[in-house]
Amino acid sequence: MAIERIHHVAYRCRDAKETVAWYGRHLGMGFVLAIAENQVPSTHAPDPYMHVFLDAGAGNVLAFFELPNSPEMGRDEATPAWVQHLAFKVGSLEELERTKASLEAAGVEVIGITDHAIFKSIYFFDPNGHRLELAVDTATPEMNRQLDDVKWAMLEEWSQTRRAPQHAAWMHEREFGAH
Repeated sequence: MAIERIHHVAYRCRDAKETVAWYGRHLGMGFVLAIAENQVPSTHAPDPYMHVFLDAGAGNVLAFFELPNSPEMGRDEATPAWVQHLAFKVGSLEELERTKASLEAAGVEVIGITDHAIFKSIYFFDPNGHRLELAVDTATPEMNRQLDDVKWAMLEEWSQTRRAPQHAAWMHEREFGAH
């Protein structure tokens, strides 16, 4: 079997209409599809829902469920808020900067621009409390090659020690091109 692509990724939302409008306004995602049922197809449980699908570009689809009969939304309190997020790729640093300014002008709090050595990104939350990231790739082919060369050794060392391996410590140095 070979996976072709992600068909869709689904999250919960507080208000489907608000979510569709927010993603359209701030991230330019088109509204693709709505499915509403009074019974869950996979479990047959009587639980009405609205399932909305948004165009996340390049065949990617971001979906949300509004579940009016379920308890209020929460998050996994055992996991730090910065861990669970959805990252979208943008085409240029200029686009990232424009979007940051646009979000801030609309009252959305934005963290960054954060330099990750191989990409730069911003972080913010949607109206449902989901953390989002917009990222632009900045890696050179040599940086990508260096990271590819050490990925298995890093994973093995981490698996044994649960401490950050230093195979790619150059990513956190001031002068990234020195190695």
